[in-house]
Amino acid sequence: MTEPRAEHQPGKQSERVRMASFGALTMLILQFVLGTAYGLYGTAPTSGKSVGMFSSPLLAVHVVLGILIVLAAIMLVVRAVQAKAGPVLAASVVGLVAVLGAFGLGSAFAGNGANGASLGMAIATAVAMLCYAANLVILGKPRS
Repeated sequence: MTEPRAEHQPGKQSERVRMASFGALTMLILQFVLGTAYGLYGTAPTSGKSVGMFSSPLLAVHVVLGILIVLAAIMLVVRAVQAKAGPVLAASVVGLVAVLGAFGLGSAFAGNGANGASLGMAIATAVAMLCYAANLVILGKPRS
């Protein structure tokens, strides 16, 4: 008798969503640390002078990780759809919107250095972290 494929096993799909949520949360924490470090030690843009996205190694890593987080957030929504987990799907969609918001605000901050964009980026990141942490709570411990 053949074993059902992983995408047809609800337990395996939930485990994939749980691990993807953990991965996204970990990436967001690293991103938050990088952003804070750049804010403290990097050259902040001003309204008259923008900062290039790759003007320093720290900012370049921050930008590349941001792109990877957007991709991870999209894949997390896809996995939540496949798992047919309503509350997890809702949290994942809100997380994706927050990640996209943080990405857009980060781009705006690099262009004009507005304090509001920096604050918005931090708040959107925190919302995304909360969404992915909620996924971990909703899905619970891995089943053996």
